[in-house]
Amino acid sequence: MVEQYGDLKKPETAIGTGPFLLERYEPNVKTVFRRNPDYFRTGQPYVDGVEWLIIDDASTQLAMYRTGQIDCGPSWIWSVRQQDVAALKASHPHLVYQDVPDTVTWVIYMRTDLPPFNDVRVRRAISHAMDRQGLIEAVWGRGELTPAVARGLREWSLPIDQLGTGAKYYQYNPQEARRLLAEAGYPKGFKTLLYYTGGYGRAIIDAAQLTKPYLKDIGIEVELQLQEYGAYVATTFSGKFEGMAMGPFGVAWEPDLVLYGSHAPEQRRNIGHVNDPALTAMLMEQRRIKDLERRKQRIFDIQRYMAEQQYYVYLSSMMLTGSWQPYVKNYTPNLTFDYGGRAAALWLDR
Repeated sequence: MVEQYGDLKKPETAIGTGPFLLERYEPNVKTVFRRNPDYFRTGQPYVDGVEWLIIDDASTQLAMYRTGQIDCGPSWIWSVRQQDVAALKASHPHLVYQDVPDTVTWVIYMRTDLPPFNDVRVRRAISHAMDRQGLIEAVWGRGELTPAVARGLREWSLPIDQLGTGAKYYQYNPQEARRLLAEAGYPKGFKTLLYYTGGYGRAIIDAAQLTKPYLKDIGIEVELQLQEYGAYVATTFSGKFEGMAMGPFGVAWEPDLVLYGSHAPEQRRNIGHVNDPALTAMLMEQRRIKDLERRKQRIFDIQRYMAEQQYYVYLSSMMLTGSWQPYVKNYTPNLTFDYGGRAAALWLDR
């Protein structure tokens, strides 16, 4: 590939052992794959090819799905917006629908290595300022409050009412938030920046705009900084920002990914620059525990500790509603980046 193309930056250089071969890539339009005849699973893929369509506008996505131009979502999950689910079920009851609790946590990041966010009272105040249920209802439609491990990862994620003393910081309490800020030395609040990107869809833009008055109510004046997705990933999501940011907290297929990766020093995913020796020791310990139940209890302890410290202000995990045409068989939403495996095992009965 290097000899033919000069480097590995071009889409045509994508090679591997997956079920599909890249046939054509049209930036911002679609990606076309064809069946890999040498795939190591005998008989798969069952379909001859797959097309990924790039459709930015949610209304256009839904219109194309209604008219049968889309078979199903990508092998991760294409979900119907919760605001559209009832109407779609009423007009298209023959489609298949499946609710899936998300394994992504939406959070507010802070530079915890810099003032004022290095003071736990400030972080707790910000947590108290957030009307999480209000955000869910206004922006995402359905979801639930979540600790560090997203609620979609049921066996590893604690319900909020089991977080011990840290559970109280999930309560919407502007009065207590203002008291905490005053105790921390900010009786008149402070000004800061809040970074976010539209690359995650319209919902995060709405959420950021709703967050601004929540914070203003306790005295924190935020200047919203909307970034292009590539710039956001290169800077904010890499921990190169000042003040605060808002966005998804990564996909949790297992708990260590969001616990150790986002809280241990020197980790690239430690966006908030967290450096807590006691927490790091617990994170290292859970990595070495082989007994499943004992490790689970330790991870529950870690979530309780994180709820108290509020290094990241955890907001909610969404409820997603996956949907696909009834002729798509042997398919189900898959909340991982296994883009090829789902499509390889499905077939079309029409």
